[in-house]
Amino acid sequence: MVKHVRPIQLKDWLEAVRGHGDPVVLDVREPHELRTASIKAEGFELITIPMGVIPPRLNELDPDQPVACLCHHGARSMQVANFLKARGFKHVANVSGGINAWSSEVDPSVPRY
Repeated sequence: MVKHVRPIQLKDWLEAVRGHGDPVVLDVREPHELRTASIKAEGFELITIPMGVIPPRLNELDPDQPVACLCHHGARSMQVANFLKARGFKHVANVSGGINAWSSEVDPSVPRY
C-alpha cells in the first residue's frame, strides 16, 4: 500500500524512513512544469524523471531507497507510486496535493500554476 503524505508531513515521513536509506523525492512532472515551479532539495535527494519515461529509466532508482513521488496535484505521482510499489519498491509515498499544495503548505515562494 502506498502511503499518502501531505507536503507539510513530508519531512516527518522522510525522517521515519531514513533508516532504510537516503530518501528521494521523485518529481514526475514534465520539463516545462519544472521550469515553472520546483522545490528545493532539503534533507532529501531530488530526482526528476517525467512520468512517461519512468519505465525505461527505472534502473536509475533504487528499490530499497525510500521514494516520495511528486507531481502537480498528486494524480500522476500516485500512478507512479503504485507502479514502483508493484515493482518491488518497499518504501513509497505519494505527496498528496503535489507541488500546488507544497506552495500553500510549505513554501509560498513556489509558483502555483
